[in-house]
Amino acid sequence: MKPLLSLVLLVVAFASALAPGKPNIIVVVSDDQGYGEFSCHGNPVVRTPCLDRLHDQSVRFTNFHVAPMCTPTRAQLMTGRDAVRTNAVNVSSGRTLLRRDLATMPDLLRRGGYTTALFGKWHLGDNYPYRPQDRGFEEVVTYPSSHISSVPDFWQNDYFDDTYLHNGRRQAYRGYTTDVFFDEAMAWMRAQKAAGKPFFTYLATAAPHGPHFVPQKYRDAVTARLEAALPKLPPLAPGARRQLASYLAMIENLDENMGRLEDFLAREDLRDDTLLVFLTDNGTTFGDQYFPAGMRGKKVTLWEGGHRVPLFVRWPHGGLGAPRDVAPLTQVQDLLPTLLELAEIAKPERVTFDGMSLAPLLRGTASELPDRALFVNYSRMPVAPNVAPGADPATACEVKMEGAAVLWQQWRWLENRRLYDVQADPLQERDVAAQHPEIAAALRRRLEAWWQGSGSRVNEPQPVVIGNEAENPAMLTACEWWNVFVDQQGQVRRGERKNGSWHLVVDRAGDYEFELRRWPREAALALTAAAPAVTLTDGRLDVGQALAIAQARLRIAGAEHVRRAAAEAQHIIFRLALPQGPATMEATFLDDEGQPLLGAYYVYVRRLPLGVSSP
Repeated sequence: MKPLLSLVLLVVAFASALAPGKPNIIVVVSDDQGYGEFSCHGNPVVRTPCLDRLHDQSVRFTNFHVAPMCTPTRAQLMTGRDAVRTNAVNVSSGRTLLRRDLATMPDLLRRGGYTTALFGKWHLGDNYPYRPQDRGFEEVVTYPSSHISSVPDFWQNDYFDDTYLHNGRRQAYRGYTTDVFFDEAMAWMRAQKAAGKPFFTYLATAAPHGPHFVPQKYRDAVTARLEAALPKLPPLAPGARRQLASYLAMIENLDENMGRLEDFLAREDLRDDTLLVFLTDNGTTFGDQYFPAGMRGKKVTLWEGGHRVPLFVRWPHGGLGAPRDVAPLTQVQDLLPTLLELAEIAKPERVTFDGMSLAPLLRGTASELPDRALFVNYSRMPVAPNVAPGADPATACEVKMEGAAVLWQQWRWLENRRLYDVQADPLQERDVAAQHPEIAAALRRRLEAWWQGSGSRVNEPQPVVIGNEAENPAMLTACEWWNVFVDQQGQVRRGERKNGSWHLVVDRAGDYEFELRRWPREAALALTAAAPAVTLTDGRLDVGQALAIAQARLRIAGAEHVRRAAAEAQHIIFRLALPQGPATMEATFLDDEGQPLLGAYYVYVRRLPLGVSSP
């Protein structure tokens, strides 16, 4: 080979090695794992060797923030917008539905040629038009609502051999939940590689969210280490020890699966050209009890421990430079603009982001970001201690300006009244608003301006659409009762005496069937029956509460309808004609005297074919 040609080929090869190209993208989000639940962050009990290795190979954002609960974080991640602009600000109570007019991460990546898939948790809407397959994902294996065994989940799913939703249809899977989602994700990515398609994989685990069911071998290993560490830890009650051991065991199983993912990427020759992002969705659920990682607070608090989480980013052929810590203040809504820039996908003109691209920090072309304040706000649960004695529980759900945290440089302005310097006081023990009135005033002005520009629509309900061909029939559940918290199958078993309203849009005028149930169809229980006690793979469910349900009342579209239950009936059915357009619905079970007992936790809605008569 001639020397000049050799030199040309060498230059081309070198340039190709430096050119990042279009990477495959994997975003992994664990559920309720705090900043401190990593051995690389000093945890005294848990062992996370695979996540530690990823940490060591990554650009690590050490001042990265999300929301203090999962739905708003996921809304910010998917849209690049502040949570209050998305209306997905709570884990239930009708406030999980991501505004349908907002473009999502899979929408935008598909524009750039990516094929898209979700494996695991979505939590931004369980009905049309909010489901993941309605919002840009082409392949979906998921479960509804906030956790496995939530109200709309398949009855008595328990993390082992569960039934999930595969592209909208229920399908049984063998294995432990985290193993299943990683297995399904890797099989799908292998198929995309074979088809020559760049892929975006969103792998959002159920773990380590409660209930803390886990294979015993992981719990045994953690329990031994926890018992050995107890003399050096704050006092823990025996019941709390088991819960903590189970929680950390779920993390160790997750870590093992991260190792399996790493082996898969290497084996399939995908590792170097895959952009791998790992983060968690909110602060810890247990860390404040045993290892706070140098922060105050936990999940659902505005303290630093509620929303500061890890972010690891690795792309070996992406020109990101050496693994290192990156200190500027960053937030989860920065990730979508970052991924678009790294994948060289132009943002559509109509799309707006509140986040900014972190690509300059990742590539080392910048060490700082433009000066900005970040805002954390979300909807509180309508339960104690968020509700003052005698107050309407629904008021707790309303997102208010005073419920926010403002993050600017080292300052934290909480609830528009308290100021903390987390550089000098990382545990946020000293309110220094009186010592720094100029900082407090400046952050108050920033908060007021942000709220005026962002918060005008946050307390508007997002309606579920019924009667559309995309989801007919549909299952509505108590998770979407406006400003009422019923999100756990345990609440259904106990028969909690709550009721609420669904905000709907009738897609087209016609005859509709409403099937009201206290128990879901697959439970096959009578309205008046008590659910039997059940021994699960890793736990037990107590006997459910029997209720004297005798009739039901359905209020919808300004009319009221009442029907009695047949003996041993599992449901009460209403058929009625509805006009097209918005509708509010309330479905209530009554006793024999016509007194309200509780709302129908499950309502199956079907637009009937022409010619089906009313009963």
